[in-house]
Amino acid sequence: MANRALIILLLLLLTTGGRSDLIFYYENKCSYPVWLAARPSIGDSDPERGPNTLEIFSMPDQWTGSIWARTKCSFNASYYFSCETGDCGSGLKECQNPPPALPVTLLNFEIKPSFVSYEVSLNHGHNIPVRIQPDGGSLLGEVGPCPVVDCIEAISDVCPSPLVAQNSDGRYIGCYSACDEFKDPKYCCTGNYSSPGACQPNDYSKTFKRLCKLAHTYPGDNDPPTYKCTGATRYNITFCPF
Repeated sequence: MANRALIILLLLLLTTGGRSDLIFYYENKCSYPVWLAARPSIGDSDPERGPNTLEIFSMPDQWTGSIWARTKCSFNASYYFSCETGDCGSGLKECQNPPPALPVTLLNFEIKPSFVSYEVSLNHGHNIPVRIQPDGGSLLGEVGPCPVVDCIEAISDVCPSPLVAQNSDGRYIGCYSACDEFKDPKYCCTGNYSSPGACQPNDYSKTFKRLCKLAHTYPGDNDPPTYKCTGATRYNITFCPF
């Protein structure tokens, strides 16, 4: 860490009531800024994370939701805030709990007093490489450390052309999921495809799984399972961890 110009931004946000000793470390190793977002909100009123910055955040005592990174964000001439990917649609830097604009890499958590479950999900596409790494702890009811889950490979290299998301300049900014792009029950695991036997991997999800074996790549994906970790008081969330 001493060999690179790491700027450490330590913002320990502790509010009264509803907070615990569970700490999330958000580190942005990307060469560009990202803007954190969560649904429901976790009360981060200053979400911008520049390159090589770290934030230490105290999470709510109980919380179930999604965390993601927004990219290429700015104010327009009317001071309306928007982002190329992961936009919250509020016009503000702080999200107001709407679902994110797609495509977006989601980090899904369920925080309970007895465990924390976590996953990296590509069910709504991919916009940024990310890793979740618990510090200490063990799997609930098992002997063994809490596993790392991530999706850090170059999805842009394998994103099928029908799923490619581009900005107004025609530049690649992310990869949609087949469900969001085609609205087909076969890809969304809805309707006649909602049962476990009918909800199966598809050619698009298999492409993503080959690169990101630890991420969930379609709605019925449970390989690996959504891990439940107990005893870890710190979760390291790294954007562009390479």
